[in-house]
Amino acid sequence: MARIRVGLLPSTSFMVGNMAVPKYSDAEKTQFATDRETGAKLFTVTLFLMEEDRAEAMKVTVPETGLPNGLKPGVPVIPVELFATPWARIFNGSLSDGIAYRADRLDLVGGSAPASETA
Repeated sequence: MARIRVGLLPSTSFMVGNMAVPKYSDAEKTQFATDRETGAKLFTVTLFLMEEDRAEAMKVTVPETGLPNGLKPGVPVIPVELFATPWARIFNGSLSDGIAYRADRLDLVGGSAPASETA
């Protein structure tokens, strides 16, 4: 599977769109998806990428160990080690394709959240 490092403009910013949602490896949602190397549970976070005159929502997979305290909708973050992996599959004769995004961690912009928000 070809992983492609995502290049970002210096002006690019990201904002959290939703709380982290657990990722499952089965349709019944009984088995957490885990990182193949570390075994950490995987979560999906919708981020809004804002770049010059455009904005785009993107779902990014992040291991539980990469989710900072204070992560909530509207908080600005920086995805660290952001990669894109193109995918395609044929299901019932129809082609589906897209891009899966993965980051090692999300850093809060400006460092840690205030103590009042992390309690």
